[in-house]
Amino acid sequence: MRYWTGKTIRLRAIQPKDAELFDQFDDEVDLHVDQIQFPQSKERTASWLESQQKTKLGDAYRFIAELADGTAVGTIDTFACQRRHGTFKYGVAVARPFRGHGYAAEMIILVLTYYFQELGYQKATPHVYSFNEASIRLHERLGFTLEGRLRNMIYTNGRYFDELHYGMTIQEFRAWHGGSAGYPVRKEEGAENEC
Repeated sequence: MRYWTGKTIRLRAIQPKDAELFDQFDDEVDLHVDQIQFPQSKERTASWLESQQKTKLGDAYRFIAELADGTAVGTIDTFACQRRHGTFKYGVAVARPFRGHGYAAEMIILVLTYYFQELGYQKATPHVYSFNEASIRLHERLGFTLEGRLRNMIYTNGRYFDELHYGMTIQEFRAWHGGSAGYPVRKEEGAENEC
């Protein structure tokens, strides 16, 4: 088994050339990850990329997803990794031209496989903002359970939105995905690939 290679993408470490990928992320991606930021200079983006290449605390890590030809299509980063409790969070983003091909699902499965099978984590706990319908559908299609809703947690476009907290245990992952990236994602009837 190759942990970092899926059916259509490969996960790798972030590199200076990935500034091009982050330049493709529009305000919509920024908003889904956190909030719309002030415009950034190329120098500031380069400085941020350099900081992302440095060792992070514990098992936190930023991966870049690329196609076989080396084209970077998105990123997934793990954070709030609590070894003692066996829990971690992640954020995922796919550049607009590459959405709708299943890359986000594949990134998530590859990361879950490694964190569950190799690092010994027992639960992933991502959150999604209530306006991000594609990510909500993706996580539910992958077998995540909606565990909670924090009301009015983010303000954008003149409104407040909720923060939805999802969870998946290692047992649920194995039931849905067989425990490794080599197994297909179980789809519910009528579910379409959203990301």
